[in-house]
Amino acid sequence: MTEATNLPRHVAIIMDGNGRWATKRKLPRVMGHNAGMKAMREIVRRSSDLGVQYLTVYAFSTENWKRTQEEIGGIFGLLIKYVNQDLEELHEENVRVNILGDWSIMPENVREALGRTIFKTRNNTGLTFNIALNYGSRDEVVRGVRELAEMVKAGELDPADIDEESISKHLYTGKFGVPDPDLIIRPGGEVRLSNYLMWQAAYAELYFCDTLWPDFTPDEYETILRSFGNRERRFGGRNE
Repeated sequence: MTEATNLPRHVAIIMDGNGRWATKRKLPRVMGHNAGMKAMREIVRRSSDLGVQYLTVYAFSTENWKRTQEEIGGIFGLLIKYVNQDLEELHEENVRVNILGDWSIMPENVREALGRTIFKTRNNTGLTFNIALNYGSRDEVVRGVRELAEMVKAGELDPADIDEESISKHLYTGKFGVPDPDLIIRPGGEVRLSNYLMWQAAYAELYFCDTLWPDFTPDEYETILRSFGNRERRFGGRNE
């Protein structure tokens, strides 16, 4: 597949609907997450094929710890399975993997699998694939502000010099040099950001659809990306 033109540079996705997909089929919720993981794999491949530069997916939020231990354990198990199965393919496709969020509190086997992936793909120059894990946008901003406050306290930063750029640099995305998303997609029927990239989404185009995430196909994804090229983005200004 050839690289398309006029596509968003950075696409962020809220992968929603796994549980409802499983419930509709009278399956355990973990089966919905398994189907969602397969859908994610295909979207990563299509993103790489099309020439999207950055793809960020919401895999596990700071609020998801409220779910049952069985479901949390199932999600983590699937994440390890994905990493172990797809690491070589990701590397061969020149994909670089980053983790956005505090994954230091994840179970040891999860940290080991993620660390292995990050290390192996660290010098790749194709698609940058960001996995938001134990991520919450408010938590991200609080952490960044605390870092800036520590710099002020140490005499390394004048409060008057704190601006949007300095805050952005202290967010997870800023630390990896990831630009703000151009397009945020949320399948699953809900119409909200759910504490996801709220600072970075200031001028993002938003797309919501009813398709449950496991049923979200690469073709539907590509149609959305191509429609993005028809949107007029003025960033608060206007075209004469």
